[in-house]
Amino acid sequence: MFLASLSAILVGLSAVEAALPYKGVDWSSVIVEERAGVSYKNVNGAAQPLERILADNGVNTVRQRIWVTPSGGVYNLDYNLQLARRAKAAGLGVYLNFHYSDTWADPAHQTVPSGWPSGIDNLAWKLYNYTLDVSNAFSDAGVQPTIISIGNEITQGLLWPTGKTNNFYNIARLLHSASAGIKDSRLNPKPKIMIHLDNGWNWETQKWWYSNVLQQGPLVASDYDMMGVSFYPFYSPSATLSNLRTSLTNMVNTWGKEVAVVETNWPISCPQPKYAFPSDARSIPFTADGQRTWLTNVANVVAGVRNGVGLFYWELAWIHNANLGSSCANNCMFSNSGQALSSLSVFRNI
Repeated sequence: MFLASLSAILVGLSAVEAALPYKGVDWSSVIVEERAGVSYKNVNGAAQPLERILADNGVNTVRQRIWVTPSGGVYNLDYNLQLARRAKAAGLGVYLNFHYSDTWADPAHQTVPSGWPSGIDNLAWKLYNYTLDVSNAFSDAGVQPTIISIGNEITQGLLWPTGKTNNFYNIARLLHSASAGIKDSRLNPKPKIMIHLDNGWNWETQKWWYSNVLQQGPLVASDYDMMGVSFYPFYSPSATLSNLRTSLTNMVNTWGKEVAVVETNWPISCPQPKYAFPSDARSIPFTADGQRTWLTNVANVVAGVRNGVGLFYWELAWIHNANLGSSCANNCMFSNSGQALSSLSVFRNI
């Protein structure tokens, strides 16, 4: 009995000590919320800038999306530079997430920015120069991102229709050009370059995509450093922790890259979920304590995989869009009044 108890204690300690290098959140909409009158508060109710609250609770990197020419300027380059300067001043690393669109890019939407060409040669050249220019703008602003993702959830390709999955050669060509734009920039040190797909629990999807794109020729192993995945519990009952572990393990064993869960959520309210939750998550409550449990479980999976390096919570403070695109009513880690929930401190321990 004593040995069994000691073994359990040691397992628990190893999980705590296996700290992830990147403990982060997506905070892209903080300026949108501040303009709407939101004042963020720490768990004690004291008003503080969001970046300070995040840093005080163990977050070390913030993720932010960049759109090319969005309506109203929200999420454009200037918006992102303003956000990145705040992050740097708070001691936070910056993970820049290129959407390569004027609006949302995801598995269902990858619209070419307004005015960009459609032919592969001209489109690849435009993508290279845009990525180069943005990277140089960050360098000139004194912000060196630690991670840059060349596309967002590009499982179905990017820059449609040229870069759809009916033409994996074009996808490979575009990603090679985007990577070159970062490598040829003035950023120093160079950031980790990431490719990001959705459904990280699905090894068959990851295998299909990378096997097809890498056999084309233009995209080579040195073009990217990290494989990022989205992993949400409320879109499929197959999104189990076990399947995530299998998928990430196989990805590392096959391609040898660093891996990270770069988008995840857990609800504090989900009265009418569209899909059944995974079997290994159904006992987790829809509360702040549930958020802590979910994030700890996911972090332990990532940390337990060779080359597992990070976990990011998606848009934890976007309280005016609290469902965060899901069928759950609220996935935020802040209350409707802008106060941090107790679950935020989980980042100190993962």
